Amino acid sequence: MSSIVPKLAKYIIARPRLYNFLKPIAEKYADLAGYRKVGLMYEDLIREESPVVQLALKRLPPRLAYDRAFRIRRALQCSTTHTLLPKEEWIKSEEDVPYLTPYIEEIEKENAERKMFDAMVRK
Repeated sequence: MSSIVPKLAKYIIARPRLYNFLKPIAEKYADLAGYRKVGLMYEDLIREESPVVQLALKRLPPRLAYDRAFRIRRALQCSTTHTLLPKEEWIKSEEDVPYLTPYIEEIEKENAERKMFDAMVRK
């Protein structure tokens, strides 16, 4: 995950006028992206090739891991059949909350701390 994205998000959230201006644009973009129409949450789209993301996925509680796998399989089925889910099954914006980011941030902090300790020099 790029380190600029969380910084930019914090910058925008800290400025209410900017946040209120960009919020409807972000909502419209998420709607047009279409991933919610096949039952996916934003964090289901994070690439799994990164070792940090793989470790974060291993740390997910069993229920969250199962739900993620179900959403991905259902979206693949929709993609295969070229259909969308019924409107009542679409993910709503208030349901699309970060569930993987806390684990990724925790792992990145652990890695940074490990690097710091590895770089220490004993005098």
